[in-house]
Amino acid sequence: MNIILFTLLALIAEVIGTIGGFGSSMFFVPLAGFFFDMKTVLGITAIFHVFSNISKLFLFRRTIDWRVTLAFGIPSVIFVILGAWLTTVISFRFDQLVLGVFLIVFSTILLARPGFRLQPSVTTSTIGGGLAGFLAGFVGTGGAVRGLCMAAYDLEKNLFVGTSAAIDLGVDVSRAVIYTQSGYVSQAGYQLILALVGVSLVGSYIGKVLLQKIDQESFRRIVLLLILAVGITVLVKAAWPLLNAS
Repeated sequence: MNIILFTLLALIAEVIGTIGGFGSSMFFVPLAGFFFDMKTVLGITAIFHVFSNISKLFLFRRTIDWRVTLAFGIPSVIFVILGAWLTTVISFRFDQLVLGVFLIVFSTILLARPGFRLQPSVTTSTIGGGLAGFLAGFVGTGGAVRGLCMAAYDLEKNLFVGTSAAIDLGVDVSRAVIYTQSGYVSQAGYQLILALVGVSLVGSYIGKVLLQKIDQESFRRIVLLLILAVGITVLVKAAWPLLNAS
């Protein structure tokens, strides 16, 4: 029953992540945290995302801005390696707290200021790509930061998703290598990933179909509300043991 529930939640995360352009890890990481320890979550997420992005690249192969891909992708790959490596040498007790706060702050800012945009520049792409990559490596998800910074380039929605997937593929392959070499994924985890490969294909396809039919601005608000709800849930889950201990 847990595996069925987990797979269903992963499918929902993939569909919403495709439509929102943030990637499924925004939802998948905190939800997977209810089933597995954080290192297992990081390992499964990275490998799941590799197949997820391959699916998106196939579906959105004609809508990729390679200039933006390189501008964000190079710093993202460099810093995701740093973030992933740090997880192997630092025992961080408050990773779920950081993730919960990050999701809440991110969603609240964009809900309060729906017209908020950064200016397109080398600084925006370098800092945004680097920070997104580091967060992806260290806490499992950085697509929100990248999405916020990529919004400065005012890409058409299909171009946004295709370009984001191209950037994400380099990020996820890099961290997946580090996580697997560090033993973050068990034999049972690899078996679960086989199911998630199917989820990535089906979820990406459903997401693309819905993306053509749903008003992007309205759905963007729904996605942000969901991110806020997940962030609050993760924060409460992470803080509860600490409050009881005190």
